[in-house]
Amino acid sequence: MRRDRYDNQITTESDAARDHYVMGVDRVLSGAADMATPFEAAIAADDKFVLGYSGLARALALSNDMSRAKAALAQAIKVSNGATTRELSHLNVMRLQFEGQAAKALVALKEHVASYPRDAIIVGLSTGVFGMIGFSGHKGREAELFAFTSMLAPHYGEDWWMLTQHAFSLCEVGKLAEAGKLVERSLTIKRDHSHAAHVRSHVYYEAGNLTDGIRFLENWMPGYSRAGMMHGHLAWHVALWALEQGDMDKMWAWVDEEVKPDASIGLPINMITDTASILYRAELAGQVVDPVRWQHISEYASKAFPRVGNSFVDMHAALAHAMAGRQDELADYVDAAKGFAADVVQDCAKAFEAIRRQDWASATTALSKALVDGARLGGSRAQRDLLEYSLVNVLLRQGKGEEAERIIGLRRPLRAHGVH
Repeated sequence: MRRDRYDNQITTESDAARDHYVMGVDRVLSGAADMATPFEAAIAADDKFVLGYSGLARALALSNDMSRAKAALAQAIKVSNGATTRELSHLNVMRLQFEGQAAKALVALKEHVASYPRDAIIVGLSTGVFGMIGFSGHKGREAELFAFTSMLAPHYGEDWWMLTQHAFSLCEVGKLAEAGKLVERSLTIKRDHSHAAHVRSHVYYEAGNLTDGIRFLENWMPGYSRAGMMHGHLAWHVALWALEQGDMDKMWAWVDEEVKPDASIGLPINMITDTASILYRAELAGQVVDPVRWQHISEYASKAFPRVGNSFVDMHAALAHAMAGRQDELADYVDAAKGFAADVVQDCAKAFEAIRRQDWASATTALSKALVDGARLGGSRAQRDLLEYSLVNVLLRQGKGEEAERIIGLRRPLRAHGVH
């Protein structure tokens, strides 16, 4: 038996397999490029290495190569004779997730980490805003995630990965000073940690500190591979800040070179949500967006996410279809949304449909309803404030400036630079 970097026993007698596995886990946890190669090397060193295969499955899933990911997990299960109790439990959580049994997977994960809190690959399935808790559709899921990482953080000490995960949880419940301190400690330990750079950006965003935020990312990103899973999304953060600064040339350059689907090599979930979001935010800022852009992202949404039931994706797909004027595609979300927050998606789709036809009163009603439970959609506050700003916009369209000021002041007080 060997042990991984978190002192968990791993079933291999090969030092080389162990070393490659540790490298692979660190690449997964840091969002580095080429996550699969170390796990492939681990398996080459020990073709019965259960966690080598399961790690490969996770790396491939994060690279959106689901057919190979499923094959790798199947092989992990096939060679699991002699695996430890922890490893079998680890495989069970991953199996449930891969099978789409989200609720059962989350229950199994919480049971697993109660016994094995330092099994970082499994813990990581439920941290961040795109994890099992983030996409659970639970009411109060931001507090749930904060409680989850608060429980686990003492087991990790000054570990760069957990510092970042807990910092993100703190950020999403408004504890910005604490979040900033933790993520700075993470970056001091591992400067090339893309998730830490991401969380650092969120803390700047929530604090309304766009000058330091854009400076930070423009200094950090040149050292990060375009093949890294977070590159396209970090580019969205830069584009968003450029939009706030009124630098439209910079914004469109980042969108066209790094964010939109035919430019980014990131994850499809980021390509659809980031592109639809930045296009609509540009419109809210008074920019004229070429209708061809909306057609392209609407078509991409239909192709990449044909009603998958991920409510966060579905909300952005509905936005894309509405702005592209593709009524047939939008109707599915208005009339028959599905997924963990289907009711909220339905309200959002109705709002975007009303905005498209300039029915500001109906849009106000639908957006107000969606915002009651908007956190259930998943994603971060920085991503979901699209809904707040949409509501402010439709209120202004109706001459309700005082109400718009009140809404933004209550819901985004640190980001209220004035509503005009």
